[in-house]
Amino acid sequence: MKVFKFGGASVNSIERIQNVANILQSFSSEKILIVISAIGKTTNALEKVAEAFFEGEKEKALELFTAIKNEHLETAKQLLQQNVQRANDRLLDIFTEVEWLLHDRPVREFDYYYDQIVCTGELLSTAIISLYLNDQQIANTWIDVRDIFRTDNNFRDANIDWAFTEEQVNEQVLPLFDETNFVITQGFIGATADNESTTLGREGSDYTAAIFANMLDAETQTIWKDVEGVMNADPKLFPAAQLISELNYKEVIEMAYYGAQVIHPKTIKPLQNKDIPLLVKCFLNKDLPGTIIHNSKVNNLPPIIVIKTNQVLLQLNSKDYSFVGEHAVGKLYQLLEAQNMRPNLTQNAAISFVCCVDNKPEKIEKIAAAASDMFDVQLQKDLTLLTVRHYNNGILEELIADKKLLIKQQTIDTVQALVSAM
Repeated sequence: MKVFKFGGASVNSIERIQNVANILQSFSSEKILIVISAIGKTTNALEKVAEAFFEGEKEKALELFTAIKNEHLETAKQLLQQNVQRANDRLLDIFTEVEWLLHDRPVREFDYYYDQIVCTGELLSTAIISLYLNDQQIANTWIDVRDIFRTDNNFRDANIDWAFTEEQVNEQVLPLFDETNFVITQGFIGATADNESTTLGREGSDYTAAIFANMLDAETQTIWKDVEGVMNADPKLFPAAQLISELNYKEVIEMAYYGAQVIHPKTIKPLQNKDIPLLVKCFLNKDLPGTIIHNSKVNNLPPIIVIKTNQVLLQLNSKDYSFVGEHAVGKLYQLLEAQNMRPNLTQNAAISFVCCVDNKPEKIEKIAAAASDMFDVQLQKDLTLLTVRHYNNGILEELIADKKLLIKQQTIDTVQALVSAM
């Protein structure tokens, strides 16, 4: 048993979907659970639908969703020969889920509507690709992961009910491999006990695959990407970025914690718990060796650069020059937790506390308003957080040469700098 995950970039065109079929044909004798993300930028487009709906712009939301519908219908038309009508029927069922909602008006929090709308991206992509593979004589079974993954109602960052989900994997998923070698499902999504759709956090398809790998006792999990493997920096920003052929779980967790987009932060634990190797391979050339991630020590790693843009610095100053002690800091962490936000960098001084977070305006406004009871609160936006693991003396200076340094923190292994443009 293996688990494959194909991200949005690997299915963002007719040619790339056809390439997925070519990759799977070379594994036709193996049993593989295949997790597939939404096509290309569909998730971003669905986010705009959710935002328009929540802001009361129903016609705009419907117009944006119609464009997404037409794109997927056209993709199905171009790909399919025998299963066009089946695809249209299945897609129509998925479209209807959203359109019923869009004709209503929002009465719940944004995150709830976000999940009901955005979850459809993966349902649409997998419906089309599953039928295309069957067209190509690559037999597979399609399942709706919402029937398998039970979660709580922490919308946009839902937590898995492991016991219930594992029971469903054993009862519903495993028997399918007696019928076909390939089972296709969605990443990123689940459902509550009330059958309301949830998402597991942005880019959560890696985590979905890891959960399946754990529960199926998979031999390996493979993430197929548009790069050679795990690189020491984003090759789009750093053309000289180099492949890291081997990593261990600990290093990847550190990279994910600091914001590397290569692998979802929650992915490693389910794999590490059962010592399942994670492979990161290039879908453009399946014969490249890629990166293997395992439980053994790895030495002589190059500097690993992680850049998080669109950061906000919360500057909290004591109103009466009293010390900012444990109680006040604890209160701030409670405010962050209430908004499901995690600080990316913090620094405590005698009468002040600073905290760097991702820019989520609605949540930051709530935190700032609540914190203003205790502190004078200032916000500084449009910042970038640079992190370098296994740094050398010159690399940080090179990265911040044309920027204004606001905060710098340094340990033996890692240096971080919060900067703004000059």
